[in-house]
Amino acid sequence: MIQFTKMHGLGNDYIYVNTDLYPIANPAEFSIKWSKPHTGIGSDGLIMISRSEVADFQMRIFNADGTEALMCGNGSRCVGKYVYDHHLTDKTSITLDTLSGIKHITLLPDSEGVVKRAVVDMGKALTRNELQVNTPTGDLSQTPVLVDGKEFRATYVCMGNPHVVIFVDDITQIEVDKIGPKIEFDPLFPERTNVEFVEVRQDDVLRMRVWERGSGITQACGTGACATAVAAFLTGRAGCFSKVLMDGGELEITYDEVNGHVLMTGPAETSFEGVINE
Repeated sequence: MIQFTKMHGLGNDYIYVNTDLYPIANPAEFSIKWSKPHTGIGSDGLIMISRSEVADFQMRIFNADGTEALMCGNGSRCVGKYVYDHHLTDKTSITLDTLSGIKHITLLPDSEGVVKRAVVDMGKALTRNELQVNTPTGDLSQTPVLVDGKEFRATYVCMGNPHVVIFVDDITQIEVDKIGPKIEFDPLFPERTNVEFVEVRQDDVLRMRVWERGSGITQACGTGACATAVAAFLTGRAGCFSKVLMDGGELEITYDEVNGHVLMTGPAETSFEGVINE
């Protein structure tokens, strides 16, 4: 028997398990099984929470296809809510050990002591990584992305995990479900990639839709929102502060061009709790 909590950040939903209490021997297998909407719980994947020797807590993320992710922005806010609401900590400033490094989370409890929002220091945004981008320079500044003969000008941003940000005139005309997977598996990206399609609107509002590596179309992506805001700043399309509007809602992103760190502010919600008989 495994107790779980279903949580989401702007509709980006995961199954959360305290693995200090309920160890999971094969998380990839169970993430695939539990994520299925009709025969399982239904989610974008599985997030395991435990104590850490180098931070307050550790987060491991498995996508719906069983692949392990390096980082999840929406998931990190939900982990913060989980450990505070479940009385695993009374601190409102915690550190989280992830495969992309230690992240700092500031929790924002309401008047009743329930966390509804959180701020995550996502660390530095990188625009070059030769392991993630198969070009001589490790970026996309000189290389277009081709899909079925059509050329897309893209900006690569690493938020621990790889992102390809493509600015478009009208996001409603983009077939995310067809273009997204072709870019995800393009040989340009040895580790595959997340793909964001972005329409720039007024007052630093960025309308974004996402194809997530290992999960497909999701309602929101925290690291994708960060990558989008950074790409918009670097290409002169927005300032240091952006509101990124996704299918599931809005995140506020602040980019510190001095130290390269990205701050993400947004909600975290609990959907329900349950028990898995395994």
